Amino acid sequence: MADAFTPAGAGAGAGAGAGASGAWALEARGLGKQYRRGWALRDCSFRLPAGRICGLVGPNGAGKSTLLGMVTQQIQPTQGELRVFGVPVDDPAVMPRFAFLGQDKPLFKRFTVAETLRLGTELNPGWDMAAAERIVRSGQVPLHARVGTLSGGQRTRVAFALAFGKRPDLLLLDEPMADLDPLARNDMGALLMSEAAERGTTVVMSSHMLSELEDMCDFLLVISEGSLRMAGDADALVPAHALVTGLLTDGNPADLLAPHTVIETRIQGRQFHALVRPNGPLPSDWVVAAPSLEEVLLAYLRSPDAPSLFTPGARIEEGIRTA
Repeated sequence: MADAFTPAGAGAGAGAGAGASGAWALEARGLGKQYRRGWALRDCSFRLPAGRICGLVGPNGAGKSTLLGMVTQQIQPTQGELRVFGVPVDDPAVMPRFAFLGQDKPLFKRFTVAETLRLGTELNPGWDMAAAERIVRSGQVPLHARVGTLSGGQRTRVAFALAFGKRPDLLLLDEPMADLDPLARNDMGALLMSEAAERGTTVVMSSHMLSELEDMCDFLLVISEGSLRMAGDADALVPAHALVTGLLTDGNPADLLAPHTVIETRIQGRQFHALVRPNGPLPSDWVVAAPSLEEVLLAYLRSPDAPSLFTPGARIEEGIRTA
């Protein structure tokens, strides 16, 4: 069962503004993909406001790559509807509006960096060579060097140059920095943030590095076992939870926690520890702490049966639209 809430101070933020103007970068209604072995993604409905940096979170096999594959038209959905900036995803007008960068970063190793950027010019009518070269040169990547001789961080920078040179409205990233060392990851993260902010690009980034998401993302989509578990503004989702610790009286904390929405519970000796969404005041004898984004995400991923959560702007109440 899913629920939605109105966070304190909501109504004037990016989500509300996007809703008023209809500027949804992504809108999924009842989206699903079924393979012979079963459903990879099912009953997925959400809205992502334009201009946000969205973290796409979930364990391996959860459905993240399936969702990205449907946005990039590499995978055809079995059911439901997906729109990109209000346009059906299979409309030819969608293709120029997004760029996709995966972990493998398929660059031609025998091409020089300059030849790689020239390829971007030939394949993209709206190509921004000045932006692509700025991204490459800011990392001291020689334009005459062959791609196969570059370090992992340099190749990732060239791949980002190709993505941003297309001038996409939507940038889709599937673990593109997973193979980088911490210094290179930090460098690429700073590049991503600055370029996205300058252009107002909407970014959807799949990553297993939860600390990275906390620093970069202002919107979250959490997927587990093919279902959407949480969606909405990060600064509203996390404060909706509390970490509580209390003493057990009868060996079972269920009765004590019953008034609240429980995400995860652990028992240690005579104490229980739980992540909850409070429904009213918490007992004064409990120790209450604010969880981190990582603690909230891990609890949802460990507890697939816990109720899902959407902020109002991310939630879709309507049924599937049949155009």
